[in-house]
Amino acid sequence: MNNYKNYDELPLTLTADDLSKFLGISKGSCYSMFKRDDFPTIKIGKRVLVSRDRFIQWLEKNTREV
Repeated sequence: MNNYKNYDELPLTLTADDLSKFLGISKGSCYSMFKRDDFPTIKIGKRVLVSRDRFIQWLEKNTREV
């Protein structure tokens, strides 16, 4: 079980499992994110992946300061 601590530890392409471990959310929540129009998914056959760099850009763009 990989628990990623920072962006550099993430693989170049991310699965729902990778994202759930990194963000600390369920895989179901990740699949819901994958269905968002603004989320940068890559579809290869039946697999849905996310580029690490595009995910980081999306996350920073969608993070609100508290």
